Amino acid sequence: MSDNAEKIVLVGTGETAQIAYEYISLDSPYEIVAFSEEREFRKKDSLYELPVVDFEQIDTLYPPDQYKVFVAVSYNKLNRIRTRLFLEAKSLGYSAISYISSHAFVWRNVDIGENCFIFENNVLQHKVKIEDNVILWSGNHVGHQTRIKKNCYISSHCVISGYCEIGESSFLGVNCCFNDGVIVADDCVIGSGTVIRKNTKKGKVYVGNPAKPIPKSSYETFSV
Repeated sequence: MSDNAEKIVLVGTGETAQIAYEYISLDSPYEIVAFSEEREFRKKDSLYELPVVDFEQIDTLYPPDQYKVFVAVSYNKLNRIRTRLFLEAKSLGYSAISYISSHAFVWRNVDIGENCFIFENNVLQHKVKIEDNVILWSGNHVGHQTRIKKNCYISSHCVISGYCEIGESSFLGVNCCFNDGVIVADDCVIGSGTVIRKNTKKGKVYVGNPAKPIPKSSYETFSV
């Protein structure tokens, strides 16, 4: 690692953070110097031979004018935990990096925000916009002029056609797909294999082909 590499602190110690450590360490220009966890949840002092520090002390130990962060937390509570930690880090003055796999296809005019995690084999076409704090797991297709709004989690092998909009804090299950121009409202959960042909309503869970709403209690993991 170059002495000039930008240094970052990973926020989180779970599976997502450990995957982020692997990808960022081997496929990015950044150097990870520490992990951070909220004090009440921190159970270890080190991970991968790096210190694990209290999130409440992060700006003292790793000042935001010298370090950046990456909040590597999954979709629990419909992305709310990741969102809260990202916003708290921003309020402390941190810039957040985004990781974009060298094996992703990202067209030249794609716009990607902060704290995004874009895995291998994603296809981001002409004028796609990815807002802050979005996770795109491996193998998704995001069609031209589509906008994925902030704090979303897109799992794997989702096909999002052109001119779509995916609302804030939504979760897309594996192998779901979307017709051209569909608008997914905020806080939606789209089940695995679901086919979305029409616009959705805020805060609903959709499954099936064609998609139909079901009670959110069926997806307790996403309760907010």
